Amino acid sequence: MMIILIPAYEPTDTLIKLVSSIDSNKYDIVIVNDGSSKHYDNIFNRCKPYAKVISYKENKGKGYALKTGLQYIKEKYIDNYIVCTMDSDGQHKIKDAYNLMSYVENNPDTYVLGKRMRGDNTPLRSRIGNSITRQVYKFITKLDIYDTQTGLRAFSSKLVNLLLSIEGNRFDYEMNALLSISKLNIPIKEIKIDTIYIDNNTHSHFKTIRDSYLIYKNIIKFTLASISSFIIDYLLFIIFSLIFTVTLSNILARIVSATFNFIVNYKVVFESKKSKVKSLLSYIVLALLILILNTILINIFINIIGINRYISKFIVEIILFIFSYYVQSKLIFKEG
Repeated sequence: MMIILIPAYEPTDTLIKLVSSIDSNKYDIVIVNDGSSKHYDNIFNRCKPYAKVISYKENKGKGYALKTGLQYIKEKYIDNYIVCTMDSDGQHKIKDAYNLMSYVENNPDTYVLGKRMRGDNTPLRSRIGNSITRQVYKFITKLDIYDTQTGLRAFSSKLVNLLLSIEGNRFDYEMNALLSISKLNIPIKEIKIDTIYIDNNTHSHFKTIRDSYLIYKNIIKFTLASISSFIIDYLLFIIFSLIFTVTLSNILARIVSATFNFIVNYKVVFESKKSKVKSLLSYIVLALLILILNTILINIFINIIGINRYISKFIVEIILFIFSYYVQSKLIFKEG
């Protein structure tokens, strides 16, 4: 069984045209009305001859709507079905959805994405957003996914329980899904699809500031925690260096800042559910490694290259920032 899942918030008549064009002999359609106002009841009612429509009163976000639809599908259908999520604004063609589902049919363990190629007709906001998200995702996972924000995604029933367990109720959900899937080493496949932007994508419900924060919040929180730790480390280094040698000052400052950094990353940034003892032991190993690298690099910058000690400290901290984030996200606080 192939199932089309469409989350919809205050859609246009395009949604009616979309569902009425889908062959009901090949696909079942599930639409989730994500708390649209009563003004849109007529549109959803006109969709009912073609699709199952699930509604609730309060707008809760795209991620919540997708999980609501998946829960309904899980309860109604037996195993060995394929789901394809589509946006309600007509950006996706059914032939592209079929291509994605056909790939899943032969590769049921794979999470398949519809890849939109950027072109002259791509709105500037979408072009910038996709580029930034792609680089952030690559930085976190080391996977190069071209279109991380695509709403056309297909997967088998084998992945439904996982997708239901992923956090996020708004646009952050789809990014969280990609992050969780990459952590579990589930294959991700991109298939090229037609790129369609209607009225320059003006009907998108993406709230730039709020939803961008939700998508990037882990890297933002990690950066803020690292900056705070750096400030603590840097100030203590300056104070201790007035009394002790450069090496001892660096060690003492690092011990204090690393303790602060572990607590914040464990509880706030990664919200880890792993054993605190195991995470702490792993973090201590990382902290010792960074301390060694930090000390070696600082001495190289000061004694060999001849850079001022305070500038050297600043440069080294920036170099080790990326290394630290990768190890913590992929090893220390990673679940599963």
